[in-house]
Amino acid sequence: MYLIVGLGNPEEDYSGTRHNMGFDTINKIGKKYNIKINKKKFNGLYEKANIEGKECILLKPQTYMNLSGICVKNFMNFYKIPSENVLLIYDDMDVDIGKIKIRKKGHAGSHNGMKSVIENLQTIEFPRVRVGIGKPQENEDKIKYVIGSISLKAKQELEETTDQACNAVIQILKNGIDYAMNQYN
Repeated sequence: MYLIVGLGNPEEDYSGTRHNMGFDTINKIGKKYNIKINKKKFNGLYEKANIEGKECILLKPQTYMNLSGICVKNFMNFYKIPSENVLLIYDDMDVDIGKIKIRKKGHAGSHNGMKSVIENLQTIEFPRVRVGIGKPQENEDKIKYVIGSISLKAKQELEETTDQACNAVIQILKNGIDYAMNQYN
């Protein structure tokens, strides 16, 4: 079984912001496979489904970004999912807008949601899809950049980027992470 987790913030105010690229990608996967992600458990919205022949759980933690790891850990423990079958999807300022990066493991960088996941799982040994949101301008506040409103042009670029992330997750399930890394990195 795979646990596919999109990181984001649950309130409507955060919808459509750069910080919710994980949620947006999970929503796209759900839409593509006609999966409604509306069951509630362990402070998360989820649904179990078969995607490309693999048993999966699509999860959007509802704990706010900084506490995402608690929800992820509860799902892993309950469903006995090993860390190598947990796939995290999240926004990343260190990846250019319009790009994604797939990694088998790694540290959190400056991302508080990933810090929470690593802290709660006590490992960096899980794959992730980093959705590029680019960096703010030199004088621009980082917090406003990730959770503030965005231009129409940026929305379109991010829409295309989450399309890539959705397709990358599907490739990981169909052909493995090495194949997907060769296709998208």
